[in-house]
Amino acid sequence: MINKENDVANILLETKAIELNFENYFTWASGIKSPIYCDNRVLISYVEYRNKIVNYFIDSIKQNYQSVTLIAGVATSGITWASMISQKMNLPMIYVRPEPKDHGRNSQIEGRFFEKQNVIIIEDLISTGGSALKVCDLLRDSKLNVLGVCAIFSYDLKISKTNFEKSNYKLSYLSSINNLLNLINENNLYDINQVDKLISFFNKIDK
Repeated sequence: MINKENDVANILLETKAIELNFENYFTWASGIKSPIYCDNRVLISYVEYRNKIVNYFIDSIKQNYQSVTLIAGVATSGITWASMISQKMNLPMIYVRPEPKDHGRNSQIEGRFFEKQNVIIIEDLISTGGSALKVCDLLRDSKLNVLGVCAIFSYDLKISKTNFEKSNYKLSYLSSINNLLNLINENNLYDINQVDKLISFFNKIDK
């Protein structure tokens, strides 16, 4: 039986969605400077892998959020996945902007929805969870029943777990940094010094 977490981690490596740079650190959306960057947007260009990810998403949703009646994508990277998932599950979809538009209706939530619909939020990546939780709060304030967030990949930081627990929202993801590091170690995919530096980085920021 295929291990979903390891398979997704392998897909990220195969598509070079994972980048390492120990000289010029990447800046995550949360503001954290990091030697690793996960760009899940490249996955949409690989049909076979894209289909796998969608099916894994659906399996996770059926397992963790059985009462879902609405799919919400987070702009911009979550919209594509939400669209494919909602189509395959035959469910309505909305998407959420980081900020309201500055023209037209000044909308932040796009699409039709009704009070008390059970919504699951689709994200591509979780670092601290800050941006996803803002979307959760916005949808809750819009009188939707927020079941939780489902993402492709998580850096599995303690702060993200704490943030979700405090906010009382459920978080699930298809793969994590731990799965990725295990796969890298098992297959000797990177120089051991780079792996040690990466582990040291996460130990340092995740105290």
